[in-house]
Parts: sequence; structure tokens; C-alpha cells
Amino acid sequence: VQLQASGGGLVQAGGSLRLSCVVSGRSLSDSDMGWFRQAPGKTRTYVGTVTSTCATYYVNSVKGRFTFSRDSAKNTVYLQMNSLKTEDTAIYYCASVRAGATEYDSWGQGTLVTVSS
Repeated sequence: VQLQASGGGLVQAGGSLRLSCVVSGRSLSDSDMGWFRQAPGKTRTYVGTVTSTCATYYVNSVKGRFTFSRDSAKNTVYLQMNSLKTEDTAIYYCASVRAGATEYDSWGQGTLVTVSS
């Protein structure tokens, strides 16, 4: 399974970005897809999940601002980030786990999001 994340960049506070994660080697219908982020000098933290059944879960800090979606035809998941804050600055990672399993076994390389004030 390989994941390729993209879409990061520099944006002003209040702006938006959309990250993409292309998955190869495992169908989204068989996968729960997680998003994580690692801020400068901090450990990686969980952002949320879009499941194989399209259920979504978000940490409180991004609820109402971030939205997960997926395109099964492209085997790609998206993270739409709106109303970005400086504290959202981080490297964002997508990860995959076979539906029903508990430990993410495949990770993308990360894409950097920088939010300026």
C-alpha cells in the first residue's frame, strides 16, 4: 500500500487549503483513512478519520473547519481545511488501515501546511 499526499502550502490565517491523498494497493472501500499532523517541535497528533463506510470523525480543534471526503473512482481522500489558524501549521500525514483493524499500517510522506498571521 502506498499513499501520496499533496496540496500543502503557505496560506494566510482565515484561508483555505485542500489536501489530497492518493492511495494505491488498497481500495478505499476496504480502508479507514486517517489524517494526522505534526506541528514544529511537537509530536504527531491525530486529526480525524474517514472510514470505509464514509463515516467521519474529527478532533474537537478542527470540527466545523475541516472536512474529509473521498473519491472512490480516484482512490483518493481529501482534507478540506477552512478558516485556518496559525496553530494549524504542521506537516499533515494521511494513513491507511484495513477496515476493522486498529493500527495504521501505511503512511504517506506528509505535506507541509504553513498558516501565516
